[in-house]
This record gives sequence, structure tokens and C-alpha cells, in this order.
Amino acid sequence: MSAVSTNIKIDSQLKQESQALFESLGLNLSTAVNIFLRQAVREQAIPFRVTASTPNAETIEAIQKVQRMKADPNLSRTYTDVDQMMKELS
Repeated sequence: MSAVSTNIKIDSQLKQESQALFESLGLNLSTAVNIFLRQAVREQAIPFRVTASTPNAETIEAIQKVQRMKADPNLSRTYTDVDQMMKELS
């Protein structure tokens, strides 16, 4: 299989940061892009989850707190009376 050149436009800062990351992994940018493309073809999809937005730090902490509470129910408080819950929340 012969290699061909492809030109893509990316932000210069993104290119520098990507090159530094891939170099730390023992790869160059071309090899990393080829890995991505091969995996996409293999999976017939983008090989990672694409989301509309990344949660902010507060949301991430809330998610982690819920995960800790699920793992250890003693960390959370349950209520049988709405008035009692509202009193403690205020």
C-alpha cells in the first residue's frame, strides 16, 4: 500500500500541543492520524464518544459526588417528610 500526502488545516496551537503529546507517546503526528483513521475504518465510526459539551468543574464534582454516594449509601441522607427536608436545606 503506497502512502499519499493529505493536507489538513488545524489551529497552530493545537498542532503544537498534539505533536508534543504524540512525541511523548513515541509517535509523530502522521502516525497518530493514521492510527485514528485505521480505528475509524475498523469500527465504522468515530472511535471515541463525541459530545456537544464538556461538563464544567462544578458539574463534574456533582457527578463524582453522586457516584460516591451510590458506592456508599451511608454518605447520603434520605427523607420521608418533605417539610423536614426543606427545613434542613434552608
